[in-house]
Amino acid sequence: MTPRYPYNQTYIWLISMTAALGGFLFGYDWVVIGGAKPFYEPYFGITSAEDQGWGTSSALVGCMVGAILCIFLSDRFGRKRLLIFSGFLFSLSAVGTALADTFWSFNLYRIMGGVGMGIALNLSPLYISELAPPEKRGRLVTINQFLVMLGVLLAQIANWQISLLDRDLADNADFAAIAASWSGQTGWRWMFGAEVVPAMLFFILMFLVPESTRWLIKNGQTERAVKILDKIGGPDYAKDSLQETRSTLRDGDLGRVDLRELLGSKVLKLLGIGIFLAFLQQWSGINVVIYYAADIFQAAGFTLKQMMLNIVVIGGVMVLSIFVTFALVDRYGRKSILLVCLAAMTLLYGGLGYSFFADLGGTPVVILVLLNVMFYSISLAPLLWVLLSEIFPTRIRGAAISIGALAHWVGNFTLTYFFPAIKENLGWANNFWLYGAICLFGLLVIWRVLPETKGKTLEQLEKELG
Repeated sequence: MTPRYPYNQTYIWLISMTAALGGFLFGYDWVVIGGAKPFYEPYFGITSAEDQGWGTSSALVGCMVGAILCIFLSDRFGRKRLLIFSGFLFSLSAVGTALADTFWSFNLYRIMGGVGMGIALNLSPLYISELAPPEKRGRLVTINQFLVMLGVLLAQIANWQISLLDRDLADNADFAAIAASWSGQTGWRWMFGAEVVPAMLFFILMFLVPESTRWLIKNGQTERAVKILDKIGGPDYAKDSLQETRSTLRDGDLGRVDLRELLGSKVLKLLGIGIFLAFLQQWSGINVVIYYAADIFQAAGFTLKQMMLNIVVIGGVMVLSIFVTFALVDRYGRKSILLVCLAAMTLLYGGLGYSFFADLGGTPVVILVLLNVMFYSISLAPLLWVLLSEIFPTRIRGAAISIGALAHWVGNFTLTYFFPAIKENLGWANNFWLYGAICLFGLLVIWRVLPETKGKTLEQLEKELG
């Protein structure tokens, strides 16, 4: 299909890639904890399920705070300034966590980084969607998820390579031996500290990109918005985009944020869809695979070094899967992809549960985990943020997306914090069967209520969805 306007592809991609660095930092911060877990827990002497859950999930408390800040601040102060602030928090957290000498300070800096994660994962896709041409929006927003997965992969590679530096650490080392080793004393610190380089790069580059044009128009800064739109797609594109955005704004909307609009019946229905998708993305169980991959592979009979390599392979599958989303998202739509992949995940969780029930172990577990990660990475991982960035009205889009993001983090925290206790009570087999049932339920709800959004401008969607 020939574009209607002479888009400046280089400019669009540079803006999108810069904003998506926030997704990269989220991905790194999200996953680095999983590879560092076998080493920082012995260092701090963590043995109880409560402390294990808190160490793994403390950053998610910060994520919830970051999402709450966006509810009240993103429509008032814009997307760009908050993303700059998140870059600062990522940098501070990377240094502080790497230097932490107590479990308390470790979690404090993890929470600071979590605030940055909550802001970045919320506003990076929103920022991209508000600057992207409609026929490219699905792919451009998916760039954010691609860099999330790239951050995941690089965190896993960094964890794996740093763990290999400790040649004296035996595969069968016990808790005390790991605590006394180089990996237990120093290695895990480098896993967190390596993040400071991309964090500082994101912080600096965000000063160089423009503010969201839709936010500028809503806040009465029309001349600035027109200059940016002209640079994106030429004068005709700037004129048409300005008129279309203004058509969705009522008298008195300029410069005003009325959170009471969130309580309108049509907005509440859209919020309900967004919140459901956010919880489904988390309670589909994938974060158990990410955060507790070491425990899963250990239960399947792998050694410490084999576990670290398997975790890297998971990251590689996540990155490669995003290319499938790039190819399909603007061709077949969001809803169709979600339905197919949720059906596959339901079956795969059934197989994973049976593998542990029948004590098959080894290769079957790895294959089923990798396939499950692949279907998740094609669908729920990127498409939650694509859909959240599309379905809400311009006037309150930032606040509405932030509520969806808050639901995402509440789901993430509850799953991650309570998983050790759930696993102890249910066992691995029943745990995976539970996630399969959740995926099946999600498939049925999406089939009934989710609208298709591909190929439409944000303003067209706003009018169609009320």
